Parts: sequence; C-alpha cells; structure tokens
Amino acid sequence: MEGTGLLSPGLLALDPSRIQTPAFIIDKGALRANLAVLGEVQELSGASILLALKAFAPPSLAADIREVLPGIAASGPHEARMGRDEFAGIVHTYSPAYSPRHFSDVARDSDYVIFNSIAEYERHAPTVREAGRTIACGLRINPEHSEVTTSIYDPCAPGSRLGITREQLGSPLPDGITGLHFHTLCELGADALQRTLAAVEQRFGDLLPGLTWMNWGGGHHITKPDYDTELLVRLVKDWRRRHDIEVFLEPGEAIAIRTGILVTSVLDITKSGEDRNVILDISATAHMPDVLEMPYRPDIIGADIPDAKAHTYRLGGMSCLAGDVIGDYSFDTPLAIGQRLTFPDMSHYTMVKTTNFNGVHLPSIALYEPETDSLDCVREFGYETYRDRL
Repeated sequence: MEGTGLLSPGLLALDPSRIQTPAFIIDKGALRANLAVLGEVQELSGASILLALKAFAPPSLAADIREVLPGIAASGPHEARMGRDEFAGIVHTYSPAYSPRHFSDVARDSDYVIFNSIAEYERHAPTVREAGRTIACGLRINPEHSEVTTSIYDPCAPGSRLGITREQLGSPLPDGITGLHFHTLCELGADALQRTLAAVEQRFGDLLPGLTWMNWGGGHHITKPDYDTELLVRLVKDWRRRHDIEVFLEPGEAIAIRTGILVTSVLDITKSGEDRNVILDISATAHMPDVLEMPYRPDIIGADIPDAKAHTYRLGGMSCLAGDVIGDYSFDTPLAIGQRLTFPDMSHYTMVKTTNFNGVHLPSIALYEPETDSLDCVREFGYETYRDRL
C-alpha cells in the first residue's frame, strides 16, 4: 500500500511549504526512467511507440519525450495540432467520427488518419486528397476479442461503436487504405496482446498482404515492473517478419505511470454518525474522475485500508456532488486542518480530464527535477480559466 514505485526520494521528502495545494507534480526522473524502457523496446523490436495525448499531454515535457518517442497519437483536431506544434513528430489521429467542420484541421496536422467506418472514410477522402501532402489512411477494426473486464473500457464489448467487424468490412479494402488499427487493451500485459493478435489474424489475416502499417493501439502496460517486455519484442519482430508491416504502439499510461503525485490539503473534518469525514481541496469528480468512473481507490502515501491503522477517515472532495468520495483510509496519527496528503501515480488520465465543476480551482502543474531538487510550477489556473470555458 505504501509503495511509491519510481518516484524520486527527494520528491517524497519535499518540504510541504514549497507546495501550494492543490498541485500535480511530475517527477522528471521517473519520466526519464519510463522513457528509457520504451526506448529499449523500440530499439529491440523495431516498433514505433507514440505518446497517446488522451492520457498525458504536457507541452512542458515535449522536448524530453520527443528525444525518445517519434510522435504522438491524437483523438481529434486539438490533440493533432498539439502533436504537430509541440511534439514535432509523427501524428496518428483516430476518432470515432470527424466533424466536417474540423476535418480539414485534422488533415492539416496529421500524417496518419484512421477512420471508424468505410462510409466515414469515403466522406472525408476528398479532403485527404486535396491536403497537398501525403496522408496515410487506415481503418479501425474490431477483432471481437475482449480482454478488458471493466465494461466502460472494453472497446470490443457486444454492440461496441468502436471499430469495424470482419463481417462489416468485407474485402478487398477500399482504395487508399494502407493500414489497420485496433485497440483492445487497458492496463494489460503482453499475453493479452498475444491473444488479441491471434484473433486479428484469424479474422483479418486475408487483408494483411498489401498493408504497409498497423497501429496496435494503447493499453500496453509496458513500464509496469512485471510486464513481459521480452514477449512484446518477440511479438512485434515476428509480426514484422511474417507480414512486412510497420508496427505502431500508442500507450499513454505506460509513459506516465508512477511519474507524478497530487498533493492536497485537509480543509475540514466533520462527523456523521460514527464516520469521520475529511474535506480536501481537491475533488474526485473534477480532478481525478477515474476514481468514480473505473471505479478505483487511489493510494495515499502513509495511509492504509480502514482500521489497519489507529485513525480511520472517509476522504471526500469539495464539490457539492454527494458521491464525491475518494475512499476510506486509516492513518497512524489523527489528521489535522491544513495537513498535506499525497496521492501517488497521478500523472495519467488526471490533468487531461480535469473540469471546473462547481467552479473549483484546478490543481496547478509543477515539474520536479531530482538532479537539482528543483520545483518549477509551469501552470496555474485562476478565475479566467473557469470563465473563458463558459
């Protein structure tokens, strides 16, 4: 429960007075460690690994990331533009549908554009041809093989709107389609990918000759300590050898996992029956919504499960949502007003998903450099952030 993974000792021992809460703090040393793993996988396998901006999209770290990764995966025009402007590498863009109003922006900023249906491709193909630059077009397929157990994150659940089944696709592929894309994983290992690849070959194997590239999507937990990187390398090398197809992977979490913290302060402590409620200056629904969507119970450094330690509290956010509850935790000593609490592993799917629900303050974003013990606040959010969105 109290493990901190890659986080630098200096960050964990940081003087609380140096932090104005709430704040996301990204550990640049931990990020470099993850990038080193991904760089080695690229070198050994021949695959190209892209940063999925839907999970982690810090322009302040673009220079560090592009030293290792050749590009980004985007989910629409804004991410594609950020990929082009800030990360300056390959841009793969996929969306379940593209707005006619904004597709010209997608075509302007993308090197690869992936479509969710043949009809969608045919609608936008003229814009691709008129772009004045080479854009590789692909289709997202649904291999109808589920590995994800949480239904909200399963792209291959029955009736999924994501991807084209073999029955729907037919053959041959439409003119101009040079690649295929699948995304079936979420926080899973190479064994799940191996089973997915078998399903892809079984259903779509006759379409692979003539393709020049495939995007194997995200959800690959490559930098998790028990991930089988040797198997991943073998799978990529075998696929490239047998099919002569360039392979792209687009993990988001694998790049940012265990690289950051969310620091919060205790605002109030109340009692409801036998329960002691703590109100923090963050919100689950506004600042870390996966706590409610997944749902899951995030770790807190120094805390444990209820009643494992002497003092148990229910931690909640500062919004009016009755269910804005993070979870029940126990501590060695009583909590106090103003006390700082630290949630580890809060880089991915947090900053990109924050909202201003209730007008709550967004956490600032800071970078920690362990080599110099320096803390640099790169972004603060005030009233104007809230007002200008509305």
